[in-house]
Amino acid sequence: MQNDVVPPSTPAPLQAQFVTITEEEAGQRIDNYLLRVCKGVPKSHVYRILRSGEVRVNKGRIDQLYRLVQGDVVRIPPVRIAEKADTSHVPAAEFKVIYEDAQLLVIDKPAGVAVHGGSGVSFGVIEQLRASRPDAKFLELVHRLDRDTSGLLLLAKKRSALTNLHEQMRDGHTDKRYLTMVAGDWKNARQHVKLPLHKYTTADGERRVAVQADGMPSHTVFSLLKKFNGFALLEAELKTGRTHQIRVHLASSGFAIVGDDKYGDFALNRVLLKADSTRGALKRMFLHAHQITFTHPETGKIMTLNAPLAAECERFLVSLGKPVN
Repeated sequence: MQNDVVPPSTPAPLQAQFVTITEEEAGQRIDNYLLRVCKGVPKSHVYRILRSGEVRVNKGRIDQLYRLVQGDVVRIPPVRIAEKADTSHVPAAEFKVIYEDAQLLVIDKPAGVAVHGGSGVSFGVIEQLRASRPDAKFLELVHRLDRDTSGLLLLAKKRSALTNLHEQMRDGHTDKRYLTMVAGDWKNARQHVKLPLHKYTTADGERRVAVQADGMPSHTVFSLLKKFNGFALLEAELKTGRTHQIRVHLASSGFAIVGDDKYGDFALNRVLLKADSTRGALKRMFLHAHQITFTHPETGKIMTLNAPLAAECERFLVSLGKPVN
């Protein structure tokens, strides 16, 4: 009996991608952006597609020195990305769902989990969710949270929802609020911090932010919720959405977030790892995205979603006892 010969399957043709630049991604050069998102593609090939005009921004040609602006639509031509070929190593995971419908997925992200792979992290929330939802035709991050920040994270299940929410964020029509604990004697019931922020990369490739005169305009409003001996619980309201904005605005104002391993008080952080007679232990950064308000991209309804304070932060808060204010 003759065996049937099964012809090798023909790989599906690659298609160009169209990516809308978020506020987080704005400001970087197009070549650096492509080198980051096209992991596994040789650098020489990235510069070749730039020179050839295959990469377009808002349907027009650009050179490698072009700096991306929030809302830019970047056409990335078909490229084979080696690292993305095998996703079998990504463990499927679901996270606590705060809200979900045909347009949106809103989860409560735990601290210590990156939102996406890169910068030494092989996978993050978005890759794990895609692995757990193989039938999902579209799933993209609307915004980002730092790896060590917990709380509300929005994802779009349709491209139209993604574009709509990006426009809302760019135009200042969303309201994002965080709970944070700082060390020190915080005085004001409500305080505006307007310090320009500049992003840079350290020699070992770590992304950092510093207050700098020629940086991006940045504005955070802090409200005092509770005051303790040596600590204060604040609500941070983002008027702009720069990388590490809350962390750097507080540290530059003399009030480091407890547990912040980039901009915080490192000696205090070490002390807080163990409980003492006055408080419990804290082994993470006390920063939690607890509330977001936006307009639903399909219904037009104003939505306000909340995520309860993460358990480890709640335990530390309770351990401080009664507020002094």
